[in-house]
Amino acid sequence: MNARGGALHEVVSVLPDRADDIARLAILLADGEPIVTVIGKYNHGKSRLLNELIGRDTFAVADKRETVKLSDSVHQGVRWLDAPGLDADVGTEDDRHALHAAWLHADIRLFVHAAKEGELDAKELALLAELCADGERSKRQTLFVLSQVDQLADDAELQKVSHAICAQWPDIGLNAVSSTRYRKGRDEGKKLMLEKSGMPSLRATIDAALARVPEARAHEAALLFDETREELTQLLIAQDKLLGDLRDTQRQQRVDFDHGLKSVIDKVSGDIDAMLNALGTDHASVPDTAKDAYAITAGKLERAHIQIAYSRACIAIDSFLAGHGVIGLPSEQETVARALNSVMVAVMGVSVKFRKDLRRIFCTEAGRERMQRDFAHYFELSSDRKALAARISQSEAMIDALNKALNALRALEGAT
Repeated sequence: MNARGGALHEVVSVLPDRADDIARLAILLADGEPIVTVIGKYNHGKSRLLNELIGRDTFAVADKRETVKLSDSVHQGVRWLDAPGLDADVGTEDDRHALHAAWLHADIRLFVHAAKEGELDAKELALLAELCADGERSKRQTLFVLSQVDQLADDAELQKVSHAICAQWPDIGLNAVSSTRYRKGRDEGKKLMLEKSGMPSLRATIDAALARVPEARAHEAALLFDETREELTQLLIAQDKLLGDLRDTQRQQRVDFDHGLKSVIDKVSGDIDAMLNALGTDHASVPDTAKDAYAITAGKLERAHIQIAYSRACIAIDSFLAGHGVIGLPSEQETVARALNSVMVAVMGVSVKFRKDLRRIFCTEAGRERMQRDFAHYFELSSDRKALAARISQSEAMIDALNKALNALRALEGAT
């Protein structure tokens, strides 16, 4: 891929909906021959028309469908492009090729309609409207060609068809032609038949249109640059705002979590400290004897009391954590014992039986800081926080890609 192709790829990567516009811009920047494309329904004489316009039988002509893909020929500095007829393929593949030729490649579109068909149908009118609207925007030109006029009974019939079409589309600029008359007039040296074919007049109209192609191309390239740059700029502004909002949310969530968790820890620690200070003799530290195995002792009662206080503290903390999505362990830290796969168990353990353990956990600065630090660690590993971090990373990547695309676009503009 060359430098220009790489630059265009940078733009398309962030503006996929503009792929056709960027492809068109690539054609304009290549500055090749002006391209004239015929477009119209199947069997309306498009290929024969092109052959007569360039003066040689380049494009296949037959009563059956011959043009099944884009084909082109360069003649006298102009690229003539023949597209499959609209409605020729029930699978619409031909329509896709034809429209691709009209929208992407063409500087001048020859919209061909056979006179024998009478007025335009709804699909032709819709396509003509799109082409003309695009012409207003891009300055690409669409010339209407009424083909195969020799198949009409007489000039009166031609007038009738012409008036019907002009009623559908006023100021259509109708170019009535007969490729058959032109070929016969040329082969037999009949000047009047050549003129009556309408082909010399059409060719003069095309030549005038070709003279306007450089100016139209410059206009269209500037338009595509402006539109693309504006869209990239607006996307960048939106992404910058989104990233700022996401980062603010990330910071505020952490502030709220840290503050809320500290309040809960301070509350349960104060309750436990008051409870411990109200106790007398430390019965829990006195081991039970064998004869006490089935007896209720002061030590057993105190250890149960301590465990209940510990459990209440853990429940209070766990309730706060659940409100912030901090519940289960990350998958890589989980064990086969599901009951152990909780943040509370990972940080606090399962049980506490002695006063010294309660004091170490809740009544020392180091213990409270450890709980704050460890629970904050699991808060950052929670699914919501990881999802938010992923959105921030995606936004940062998009901003980087948008900046690269804008720089690539500026480089392309500078090179024109």
